[in-house]
Amino acid sequence: QVQLVESGGGSVQAGGSLRLSCTAPGFTSNSCGMAWYRQAAGKQREWVPSIGTDGSTSDADSVKGRFTISKDKAKDTVYLQMNSLQPEDTAMYSCKTRFCAAATLNQWAQGTQVTVSS
Repeated sequence: QVQLVESGGGSVQAGGSLRLSCTAPGFTSNSCGMAWYRQAAGKQREWVPSIGTDGSTSDADSVKGRFTISKDKAKDTVYLQMNSLQPEDTAMYSCKTRFCAAATLNQWAQGTQVTVSS
């Protein structure tokens, strides 16, 4: 059973924008937090943004001011709006639930590829 469904990746030129979405059934009712991570080919996985149950957000310095994380509680969906994309942002992006009341809901989505060209 797939618990998290992620979409929105693709190819874009530098300066462009993309919006990723992550739907996690039970996200709202189980008071889950959500984080996005990215991993470029041959590099270590990197945390980018996160959002808490109360709506508070945190961003990595590398994306601060360019990426915005938000959620729609009614849809159990979290969004990652990515603006002013740069080639350095090219990576596989994956969302992950955390701190859920039901521990079985703490898991990774399949990931979506983002490619930014100069």
